[in-house]
Amino acid sequence: MSQPVLKTVDLKDTHIQYLHYSGQGPVIIMLHATGFLPWLWHPIAEFLNQNHSFEIIAPYFCDHRDIDPEKGGVHWALLAEDLKRMCQQLNIQEPHLIGHSMGAVVATLSHTACNLPAQSMILIEPIFLGDVVYEQTMTVDQHPLAGKAIRRRNFWQDLKEVKTYLRSKALFKHWDEGMLSLYIEHGMSPKPDGGFALTCSPRKEAALFMGGMHRNPWPLLKKIQCPTLVIEGGQSENQPFIDLKKATEMIPKGEYQLVENAGHLIPMEFPHICLELIDRFLQRVHSL
Repeated sequence: MSQPVLKTVDLKDTHIQYLHYSGQGPVIIMLHATGFLPWLWHPIAEFLNQNHSFEIIAPYFCDHRDIDPEKGGVHWALLAEDLKRMCQQLNIQEPHLIGHSMGAVVATLSHTACNLPAQSMILIEPIFLGDVVYEQTMTVDQHPLAGKAIRRRNFWQDLKEVKTYLRSKALFKHWDEGMLSLYIEHGMSPKPDGGFALTCSPRKEAALFMGGMHRNPWPLLKKIQCPTLVIEGGQSENQPFIDLKKATEMIPKGEYQLVENAGHLIPMEFPHICLELIDRFLQRVHSL
């Protein structure tokens, strides 16, 4: 079993924690979805590390910047810049970038707007909203996701109660059992006076959701220079307002893959299918 080491990189104005899987091969950077955590990449990262010797970096983009959600939140373009600075600090050159949801947009912005070279990118359910959204100004209460996030329940007596609660929610209904266990183990933190709370607090999650409205990625897609795989869930609730087939067509070396029975949270619902698609694509990229 390959267990990562938790490390921290100093960027002068902030510190970023990340999981590090040491390897002799090329570097893969894995970027998590809004409100989640790098441990949810572990089954995929472990396989790629053990079987192909990839060195893997999985940053935690939740609490390294404390910005009020009502003041615009944590801009995803800022996270993209942080990612580039992190790569410079760690002397990482031309990594493979794999991102889910928010993480897929951060990867896109880092490569295009911040000029981070990449060998390839895998974008799983990227949040490429309609052009009009990036022209709007919203409060947290007006934002459909941030408003829900900031009101999220944030206390449970024990981990058994956590699991019962999560399984009762539509968001977690179809999660793989091992992935749910990882989320409960690392996504919940014990409170000093007893009980458990979310590791990524509702306020910080809301700040991240608010930060996705400030940089329109659509004009940047044609600037993606590396082979790029876009993965969409066939049952994703984002399909009515995010056109990922169109986005793929705009990427010069873009490929599209549909996972028919998956929702937005493909890595959590079908980690084995997700791994198969990632592994196959990376092997093809290296044989070009």
